[in-house]
Amino acid sequence: MYNGILPVFKERGLTSHDVVFKLRKILNTKKIGHTGTLDPEVSGVLPICVGPATRVSDYVMEMGKAYEATVTIGRSTTTEDQTGETVEHKSITETDLTEQQVDHVIKQFEGTIEQIPPMYSSVKVNGKRLYEYARNNETVERPIRQATIKIIKRTSPLRFDGEECHFDIAVSCGKGTYIRTLATDIGAKLGYPAHMSLLTRIESGGFNLEQSLSLEDIKNLHEHDSLQDKLFPIEYGLKGLPQQMVTDDQIKQRILNGQKFYKKQFENINDDQFVFVDNASQKVLAIYIIHPDKPGELKPKKVFN
Repeated sequence: MYNGILPVFKERGLTSHDVVFKLRKILNTKKIGHTGTLDPEVSGVLPICVGPATRVSDYVMEMGKAYEATVTIGRSTTTEDQTGETVEHKSITETDLTEQQVDHVIKQFEGTIEQIPPMYSSVKVNGKRLYEYARNNETVERPIRQATIKIIKRTSPLRFDGEECHFDIAVSCGKGTYIRTLATDIGAKLGYPAHMSLLTRIESGGFNLEQSLSLEDIKNLHEHDSLQDKLFPIEYGLKGLPQQMVTDDQIKQRILNGQKFYKKQFENINDDQFVFVDNASQKVLAIYIIHPDKPGELKPKKVFN
């Protein structure tokens, strides 16, 4: 049975669930889960957890993402991307917009920003996903959410085509950031309707495009019994958490038994959540948290034995 994290290259036209379905057939196992969805028309890195590694999928999602996108100024859509119907159009020419104006606006989106999720998204409101409301032509108040933009920059010249303007951006961001919404918000600050017309995820969960395998690659490696060598261990999926190295064999066994500890038994525990790592083997033993009701105690969240 396979066990590890597999960086997959998702092609345009497939949903994230399609990828999981196909992998279950290829690998003949049900224990497979993705680490955050990609829209069908978005290509790029989709880390997949296989076997016992599915237990760390939430932590892979927390490690941030990076994208390359094309922003189109002059037209907005129902879905905030190229797949939707036109909502508003406003002609723009080379005399209306400069690269300096675009760069000045883009810079304002670095840091912690507020976003309103697109109607065509999987965010739940009153027990229903927003896209369910949208498909029924219903409107609902959407929650304002915070997102973190670590880096954003323009990576191409402005390209004027007909009555629209296009340019590319590179974005490094935290979990839950909508690049579609970022594109429309950039347009709004420039005074024009806008949408995202192309998107590729180039990094996710610490993996990049160069490390990612196509479904065909995975199938061939599986048939030649060499796929396990391409899987990353669960430790890779937990590298975003602080580590506490353990050398004492008795302590190791107590951790593997899921026992509680006093915080004062260890040095430099300053985070609410961390991993115990076996110093000898470099294997993760468990994820521990500070007890929510007893701040002087540590309790296990997940044990890997």
